Amino acid sequence: MRRLYSPLLMLLLPLAAAGQSAVGDDATAQQLLSQQPAQMAPVGAGVSVPLWLGSNGHLLALKADQASGADALRSSTLLSFHVVDAASVNSTGLQYGLAPNLQANAEVSQRTWVNQPIRIIGSEVGATYNAGRYSLGLSVGANSTQDSSATLPRILPSAAAGVDGLSSFDSSSQVNARGRLALGSTSGIDLGASVGRIHLLPGNLLGVNTLDQKALSFGVDHGSLSGMLIGRTMEPQVGVPGGNIAPDRRWNSIDLGVTWRLPWRGQLSVGAQNLWSSGTSTNTPVGPEPDQSRTPYVQYHQDL
Repeated sequence: MRRLYSPLLMLLLPLAAAGQSAVGDDATAQQLLSQQPAQMAPVGAGVSVPLWLGSNGHLLALKADQASGADALRSSTLLSFHVVDAASVNSTGLQYGLAPNLQANAEVSQRTWVNQPIRIIGSEVGATYNAGRYSLGLSVGANSTQDSSATLPRILPSAAAGVDGLSSFDSSSQVNARGRLALGSTSGIDLGASVGRIHLLPGNLLGVNTLDQKALSFGVDHGSLSGMLIGRTMEPQVGVPGGNIAPDRRWNSIDLGVTWRLPWRGQLSVGAQNLWSSGTSTNTPVGPEPDQSRTPYVQYHQDL
């Protein structure tokens, strides 16, 4: 019997070794999956899921995020949306690591309102260089409405809605630059700049089809507190005369907001849109264009 068991044991040794190899490989795989790749940066309150990791270390990840209230306002520094409107922004995108500190990204977003059955679709493609303590990103983006006949939410009563106070908003395109300097593990400074062009529907009350707009943003955050200052300037497209406004007409405004993230997944935002503004609005049958009325707000948002 011992002679019979000996050959059987010898035959089973490769299977036992294979079993040990499989267990070892599974443990290694679990260890690799549990580790967060260095190329995948945190998305804050959103979700980031790795899809593919190449042998060269390049990572492809899927990102999804949702913002509302004041956070939704900060997601679009070039275009001015009224923060007091019940609006939310949902975004989905892909992020690919080109190098250890360089990432390419593409994103599609949708802005919707509770009180209006309309939406604005946005898209953005760019790249970000992240050196740990500081990061810098460049991108190009576009926004458009799906239904040109729909009116966008606006705070003025009985006035046609719009973006930047413009009731005839059609689409926009812009170039964005964003940077962040980390002052610690829970604090930092954010800088942003955008240069873009707003296209209005033909036959609008302003008598112009295109407006040039520039925006600068400065943000500071420390722990659960964050603040954002956004300045915008808008003017008719250079070299294109307008029907009802002078070619050198300009509108400037500054928005200020502070947000406190509460321990129970809530956030309280206080601020004012058009805290300071210059330039005289053009009076039209649907209200001043563009709208530069000062709008203070206090907003509370609760995640469920």
